[in-house]
Amino acid sequence: MTSPRRPPLPVLLAAALLGSLLGLSSCAPALSRVVKVPTFSVQQTRLTGLALGSPAIARVTIKLRIDNPNPVPARLVNINGHFYLDGADVGTVNLPNINVPARGSALQDALLEIPVSFQTTAIWLQVARGREMPYRVDGTFTANFGALGEPSFGPYTLAQGLFQQPAILP
Repeated sequence: MTSPRRPPLPVLLAAALLGSLLGLSSCAPALSRVVKVPTFSVQQTRLTGLALGSPAIARVTIKLRIDNPNPVPARLVNINGHFYLDGADVGTVNLPNINVPARGSALQDALLEIPVSFQTTAIWLQVARGREMPYRVDGTFTANFGALGEPSFGPYTLAQGLFQQPAILP
């Protein structure tokens, strides 16, 4: 009795590779293990205005740096999160879409208008008076990697640091 003949090794390797690629195209979680997560860092934060009328609004400019460690360009979309000052959730943020080159970085100014509530007025007044305040942005985003797909990332801390600037109120 003879044993069945096995296909040559190159055919087996090609079949395994094809199976892996088909698995990636049908499963977003598997794709997120193949691509590396783009990272955010804040270069500067600035409170540019505080209107305590109706509605009360804090105008904040954040200069972001986004790094893409992947060998393909990425377009980051649906960047949503919560902005925390001194541990308090002061509002939601939606950042603009950002194009980041392959293995490169991009700078983006995000202009935010965050509603000021009765509970968060004191925190914003401290920032406007020049007090240093720890902040963080927790959120999610989707990255369009072209042929590699569109995995979503998060929720997790996108950026954090110390909000500090000269006083804009006495």
